[in-house]
Amino acid sequence: MADKILLKTNNLYIEYKSDKGILGGKKTIHAVNGVSLDICKGEILAIAGESGCGKSTLAKALIQLEPAKSGKIFFGDKDVFSLTKTGMKEFRKNVQMVFQNPYASLNPKMKIVDILKEPLEINTDLTQEKILEIVKEKIKLVGLDENCLELYPHEFSGGQRQRIAIARALVLNPEFILADEPVSALDVSIQAQVINLIKELNEKYKITFLLITHDMSVIKYLADRVAVMYLGEIVESGKTADIFSTPLHPYTKALLSSVPQLNKAVKKIVLKGDLPSPADLPEGCKFHTRCPYVMDKCKTCIPQEKGGSHKVKCFLYN
Repeated sequence: MADKILLKTNNLYIEYKSDKGILGGKKTIHAVNGVSLDICKGEILAIAGESGCGKSTLAKALIQLEPAKSGKIFFGDKDVFSLTKTGMKEFRKNVQMVFQNPYASLNPKMKIVDILKEPLEINTDLTQEKILEIVKEKIKLVGLDENCLELYPHEFSGGQRQRIAIARALVLNPEFILADEPVSALDVSIQAQVINLIKELNEKYKITFLLITHDMSVIKYLADRVAVMYLGEIVESGKTADIFSTPLHPYTKALLSSVPQLNKAVKKIVLKGDLPSPADLPEGCKFHTRCPYVMDKCKTCIPQEKGGSHKVKCFLYN
């Protein structure tokens, strides 16, 4: 039986206008360009790519923090863009986000107990007694003692704050959590604690995660599947084991080669040039300006996605 799709995007485009430059006027930023993606219930799907590729913009669009120009987003069998006010409220209860910086995502003027109670007070009709019971349950679930509930965010370390942010995401019992670079702002010594917490929540409670990260070692440990993103497009996707053992797209190979501890026998691939501006996208294959295998047709034609469970968008396989 095929895995049940929890969240799906179909040909999603996201654009916005840049601020005025030194020459005046505004440019259109093409942040996400035709992304079609399936996220199956109970899995951890990772979106990989360097800074500026559109990962976080895509993530925000999925939970309706960023408007889409065109395309579709489905949650279960519901078209997210067509939800009523009541339907959108239910959607937001089921879809939560853990942000990158735990220092900025928690209100410094609120006690932890109030931070965790707030989503329940807004979205449910539960009594204060029941709300406090849920708050205590969730704070213990992320590995903190309930005595911390009367403290303020500044009294905690970065790792503890991120645990509190995860507890806040859990209080409404969501089906889907989007984690945007959840450990990149933390000390290396405590990153593993948060990574293991996410893994435990996925395995024990079957919570579906979308993991946004540039850290390929985190992806290898956590993710069931990987989608590699470049200039707003998914250029390769598949099971994590397949992507790491048999990368197909030149960009994926370069990403993996930049982490030598993953495979010491792999020679590092240094891409020429910088990531092009999303305001001035290259014609043809968007990776051709940096690709070591570029062909003439790459400069004018757009490759189509090929493959079954392991998909790639590259003329080397078209």
